[in-house]
Amino acid sequence: MAKKLSYLLLCMILSFTTAIAQTVDQQDTETGPINEFFRSDNKIYVAVGILVIIFTCIIVYLVRLDRRIGKLEKE
Repeated sequence: MAKKLSYLLLCMILSFTTAIAQTVDQQDTETGPINEFFRSDNKIYVAVGILVIIFTCIIVYLVRLDRRIGKLEKE
């Protein structure tokens, strides 16, 4: 049962990945509506900045959590 489930999950992931890859290849990366929206008024930099802040906070949280767990394990 577990092998069938893992095989089904793997097939779904592969099919979604190939579908996304085909869509990306067909899409024009310079003149798409999403790119025009983000490139107008330098909104792309705001979006990238927010993503960097979010990932930095997640990393800091995980490091602090690891240190706390390490202290508890020593005790």
